[in-house]
Amino acid sequence: MALRALTGIKPTGEPHVGNWLGAIKPALALASAYETYYFIADYHALNIIYDAEALRKNTLSIAATYLAFGLDPERSVFYRQSDIPEVFELAWILACFTPKGLMNRAHSYKDAVAKNQEAGRDPDQNINMGLYSYPILMAADILIFSADVVPVGADQKQHVEIARDIAERINHNYKSALFTLPEPRIDDQVKTIVGLDGRKMSKSYDNTIPLFLEEKPLLKRINQIVTNSQTPEEPKDPEQSPVFQLHKLLLPAGEEAMLRGRYQAGGMGWGQAKKDYFEALNAVLQGPRQEYRRLMADPGALQTVLARGRDKARDRASVFLGKVRSTIGIR
Repeated sequence: MALRALTGIKPTGEPHVGNWLGAIKPALALASAYETYYFIADYHALNIIYDAEALRKNTLSIAATYLAFGLDPERSVFYRQSDIPEVFELAWILACFTPKGLMNRAHSYKDAVAKNQEAGRDPDQNINMGLYSYPILMAADILIFSADVVPVGADQKQHVEIARDIAERINHNYKSALFTLPEPRIDDQVKTIVGLDGRKMSKSYDNTIPLFLEEKPLLKRINQIVTNSQTPEEPKDPEQSPVFQLHKLLLPAGEEAMLRGRYQAGGMGWGQAKKDYFEALNAVLQGPRQEYRRLMADPGALQTVLARGRDKARDRASVFLGKVRSTIGIR
């Protein structure tokens, strides 16, 4: 039996190049070697988005994005988190075995507390229980489907470790191998995607390249990538160039080496470098862009795909939750 991989993405806004290269593309590549589960983490997004219509729209946008880039819903289980009530029942069970101290050490909570303290505010100001218990719900997402591997960015590794820790506690308590112990899978090549300003590409920095811009707006966005004042004749350091750092992610090793050589040799201006990146990126995105627009124009079809995924996911989740209930003495 193939190992099982599970990954989710929060529908918190317009998908961008960082989402695609850092999460969607490597996650979809797992389908060739794993039994794959992909879900839209709409309840996780509720910590950030309090606009109902925006959440509905973003959820369909993420569904369309995955499908446009080749997710096969017949081969993988593709579902909306909120359609699986078993996840939320399991989250409560897990919470009953989770020490408060473990949640106190969660990076997301610690970072929010540190920002409050730096600003001279109460440490817990504007921190809701959704943020605080986020790792428990993520653990339920992972453990309900007995995931063997969870592809995550380096900043999410702790959440998989927390899921593993909770699972071990329950297994030990009931002297059972009930829960599979998940492993984080981090792709070192794409763990950080730089944005227009050289920092990590993030909506919070407003430095993203939206995935489905038409050609002219896409070129305009790429032309906003920060560069230095070097003349075309001067050699350029690829490692210090956000343009190169983004362009290389589209290239096989041999072509990356050639591009690196062009930067180091001099004779290429930043305008040309950005144009080359635009042409490479646009060529990759043309097909998915067209498919995304087709899918978004037919929300009923997207809902049908998600409903089929819901049925498959619930069939499996309900069986596993029954085992959990039996183990802990609920029935």
